[in-house]
Amino acid sequence: MAILWNPTNSAKVLDFKETQAAAKALGIALQSLEVRSADDLDRAFEAATRERAEALSVRSDSLVLFHRKRIVEFAGRRRLLAIYELSEFVEAGGLMSYGPQRVDLYRRAATYVDKILRGANPADLPVEQPTKFELVINLKTAKALGLTIPQSLLLRADQVIQ
Repeated sequence: MAILWNPTNSAKVLDFKETQAAAKALGIALQSLEVRSADDLDRAFEAATRERAEALSVRSDSLVLFHRKRIVEFAGRRRLLAIYELSEFVEAGGLMSYGPQRVDLYRRAATYVDKILRGANPADLPVEQPTKFELVINLKTAKALGLTIPQSLLLRADQVIQ
């Protein structure tokens, strides 16, 4: 499984380390595809092709999100089973996404802003983890890949793109 990620994003460094530990426990071989700029995308795609990646997990940040169409097109051409953190990738033709529900994150961020504007010291506010997640599946892409998505998974999806 290839992991496309930006190592200049400190949050993604921690994310990648956690992914490595989980993959090791499950016996899954990981291929790190590091992209620090748009120029690194072609090199990452070539490496995934050369190593015959069978699946792709894309860890989103602003760089990766900006180039989502290019990334989704690569996964489609290589017929890679791909999962993304953000639904924008699925809307651009990606197979599926699973990640924090951003509307909930924004709502919770607003409560932090309110507390700070009312005088709270930001250093005293607790760090919170996401509590709501969303699953989005693109059936058109699944069909193009020759996949049948189990009904049980479709029923769990927050959104199914026809």
